[in-house]
Amino acid sequence: QVQLVESGGGLVQAGGSLRLSCAVSGRTFSSYVMGWFRQAPGKERELVTAISWSDGSTHYADSVKGRFTISRNNAKNTVYLQMNSLKPEDTAVYYCAKSPIGYKIATTRYEYDDWGQGTQVTVSS
Repeated sequence: QVQLVESGGGLVQAGGSLRLSCAVSGRTFSSYVMGWFRQAPGKERELVTAISWSDGSTHYADSVKGRFTISRNNAKNTVYLQMNSLKPEDTAVYYCAKSPIGYKIATTRYEYDDWGQGTQVTVSS
């Protein structure tokens, strides 16, 4: 059983920054991928970014490239999402998730089997 607990969401003005954290506990393996997804009202849940726990390779959605950075702290079993230059369209519930697929960066929600409870990010204009 794996538990994922997000923190760090909130309300910020456009152009501001937030950092989300996701603490991972429970049974994990050395080779897996952690992703950050988001879901805005009335929209599909979409992958924002993901990172391989083993080699640190990353993937970013085009909409956040150059603004968001994913990182991990292996010792703390925590993954972070640094969000800069936030825009109103970044407003959504953000979820961290774990994919057991270790040989590639999983990019669809169906490839992730453990999810956090979500944290709200609201960007005002």
